[in-house]
Amino acid sequence: MFRALFIAGLMMLAGCSQPQETPPGDVEIDADLLKDFQPSPEVMENPKNPITEAKVKLGRMLYYEPRLSAAGDLSCNSCHPLDAYGVDHLPVSTGHKGRKGTRNAPTTYHAAAQVVQFWDGRAADVEEQAKGPILNPVEMAMPDARAVETILSGKPEYVTAFRQAFPKEKEPVTFDNAALAIAAFERKLVTRGRWDRFLEGDANALSPEEKAGFIAFHKAGCIACHNGPHLGGKFYIKVGMARPWTNQADLGRYLVTKQEHHKMVFKVPVLRNVDKTGPYLHDGSMAGLEETVRLMGELQIEKPLTDSEVRRITAWLKSLTGELPAAYIARPRLPE
Repeated sequence: MFRALFIAGLMMLAGCSQPQETPPGDVEIDADLLKDFQPSPEVMENPKNPITEAKVKLGRMLYYEPRLSAAGDLSCNSCHPLDAYGVDHLPVSTGHKGRKGTRNAPTTYHAAAQVVQFWDGRAADVEEQAKGPILNPVEMAMPDARAVETILSGKPEYVTAFRQAFPKEKEPVTFDNAALAIAAFERKLVTRGRWDRFLEGDANALSPEEKAGFIAFHKAGCIACHNGPHLGGKFYIKVGMARPWTNQADLGRYLVTKQEHHKMVFKVPVLRNVDKTGPYLHDGSMAGLEETVRLMGELQIEKPLTDSEVRRITAWLKSLTGELPAAYIARPRLPE
């Protein structure tokens, strides 16, 4: 009898030493906490590149076109597959002849709304960015713009598509116009989901756990970098504000500007669909979302997050996953 009571007492003590977390009850988010957040727009406009149906149709074809690569085996969709939330889920992508890049390929969804393109901001917008990978010797490796134009001009269906997309131009099949078309297509690559419905007034779109996660995210100060309709992409930030990032091989924006204060500075990524776009950070070194949240607490805001905070913030981040626009991203038939 005594032995049984003793064992039961030990079990009770063990249970007391590891209290179970109480699930949050009904959670209300004060409207003031939401003032820096907006639903995603359906289009990310650029007045210098008006979106037309013909331009988008051409851009969709070019996004999927492997003949824009030197070996004819890679397209924009190779590293940014649209049916996988715009990422290939590799730390770094594989390009021409198996060559590896040095940075993680970010998603093309919501990319056009960001203040600059690429992790280091070396392209001002998606119109400029679209040219980069095609001519990059490690990525698609086309030798020059003329080579791209020669391929496209040799396909009557593309010639017709360019004329329809750029009707005022005498010779519309140009590398610049190809980039404009791809960018026009990308400017409608947005996803909307439960987070948008919540911001638009549906209080039941988020669970109590997710609402508690947003409050924890806000309280921790993560909103300093991740806010607005796309939850990021608005400016640069140093990786390792509170504690140095371990991998100093890639100095980020410094490689573009050569300014000392730009060492380890990168563009803030968007958090839309973040649960679907791992691995994370500029070097793709973080595989899991929870571990990334925990690390950001340590490196960026100097606030060790509790296990409960990490779980709840991660739960809220998963609510940012939107619905893929299946009809818009459907693979087109390409010219033979």
